[in-house]
Amino acid sequence: MFYTPSSKLPTHLILRNQLRQVFFPFLGIHLPRPPQLFPSSPSSEASSKWLDAHYDPMANIHTFSACLQLADLHGDGEYKLVVGDLGPGGQQPRLKVLKGPTVLSESPLPALPAAAATFFMEQHEPRTPALALASGPCVYVYKNLRPYFKFSLPQLPPNPLEQDLWNQAKEAQDRIDPLTLKEMLEGIREKAEVPLSVQSLRFLQLELSEMEAFVNQHKSKSIRRQTVITTMTTLKKNLADEDAVSCLVLGTENKELLVLDPEAFTVLAKMSLPSVPVFLEVSGQFDVEFRLAAACRNGNIYMLRRDSKRPKYCIELSAQPVGLVRVHKVLVVGSNQDSLHSFTHKGKRLWTVQMPAAILTMNLLEQRSRGLQAVMAGLANGEVRIYRDKALLSIVRTPDAVTSLCFGRYGREDHTLIMTTRGGGLIIKILKRTAVFVEGGGEAGPPPAQAMKLNMPRKTRLYVDQTLREREAGTGRPLPAAPPGRPRLRAGPRVQPEPRVCDGAGAAQAARCGSGPGPHL
Repeated sequence: MFYTPSSKLPTHLILRNQLRQVFFPFLGIHLPRPPQLFPSSPSSEASSKWLDAHYDPMANIHTFSACLQLADLHGDGEYKLVVGDLGPGGQQPRLKVLKGPTVLSESPLPALPAAAATFFMEQHEPRTPALALASGPCVYVYKNLRPYFKFSLPQLPPNPLEQDLWNQAKEAQDRIDPLTLKEMLEGIREKAEVPLSVQSLRFLQLELSEMEAFVNQHKSKSIRRQTVITTMTTLKKNLADEDAVSCLVLGTENKELLVLDPEAFTVLAKMSLPSVPVFLEVSGQFDVEFRLAAACRNGNIYMLRRDSKRPKYCIELSAQPVGLVRVHKVLVVGSNQDSLHSFTHKGKRLWTVQMPAAILTMNLLEQRSRGLQAVMAGLANGEVRIYRDKALLSIVRTPDAVTSLCFGRYGREDHTLIMTTRGGGLIIKILKRTAVFVEGGGEAGPPPAQAMKLNMPRKTRLYVDQTLREREAGTGRPLPAAPPGRPRLRAGPRVQPEPRVCDGAGAAQAARCGSGPGPHL
């Protein structure tokens, strides 16, 4: 078969192919085949919905999903990646800003980062977002990648019994020895509702030979009890626009939620929880109406509204939550029992999906051009599964387990998936513009439940004997004949009368022939 001009090959390739097929076989010359324009089997990259943009297994990025943000920090339309890096082994935490695959800037942090968020503080031009990074008891705010403001959580009143013990240890007369101080502080820690300060906790970890020097060092210092931030998110203030002014919502170690003013950084609202919050999801506007969902360490999800100081609804989980994502008006939570659960804001369970491995991280995938919102779940087996409701849309396989996920605009691409792995690697994938998520598109072949063996009972001796008896006597008893007195239907041919011939012009008669619906002339 010759290549024709319709195959869009250059002329020299067409001539070479004709020579190869007609003349060269006689001379024993074999030229390489021309490149195939349309392969018979498409490659995995062509059939995938994602394009591999970048993979660096030695990027040295150790973080989780709450510390990944995509934002246009300079207002030039070039979106950058903000990473709150924990550092290898939790040492040397740093704030990194990436432009493409390269690190644009890097600055040290005083403590481990808890969360990162980008928000608009004011309506003035130019509209550039601010970057907020929660670390320890402080929130560090950056504008144009420069330090702008530092907010510190208010101090908490110390335990009065703890204060009296330290006062006695500092006195010159009637001073208690360090060993007695340690025993009494341990008793307070076990029974008191108010937790001990950082100074007392450090003292309890010291050896007996180091306690005396520690007490002398802290003689002139007063006891301060400072809480830390565990989670953070943003809440629109009075408008639902994408570039509207937003407030910061903080979850603290002392079981409180704080809403901060975006301009003055004062506390606008304070709410109490029965446990320490670890994940937050917010919808609505602060000045109008909002709903807040907080997943806590006691395994419950608490729902709060604008005017409530305490939770209004409670969702009790059977296991500890490992992620919380809001999809439209539904909450999707992942548990450490390798499953995804969906709830309404009033606590009604909608569905449950079992995962093939442990869930390490979760985040939201939003494709606004198609109106799609889905849940991404990174698993311990190196898979990233994407679900819309309980339908599996896609599976992204990675060489290492994914510990953080982020989807959005990066650089000039609207739909970019950014992943960091357990070993510190960085993976960047771009969603094809022609990609369409279809339910069930993530799995090929039969469902996994089809390969499961059923727990069938063993065949008994009675069952085997009965099967052999039926096989030998396969002919069954014939049906009884009909009784002679039963009337039988008999159908005979009907005699059709001959058509009558009309005697005069214009006179005719029609005779009905047969049993049809109309007469026959």
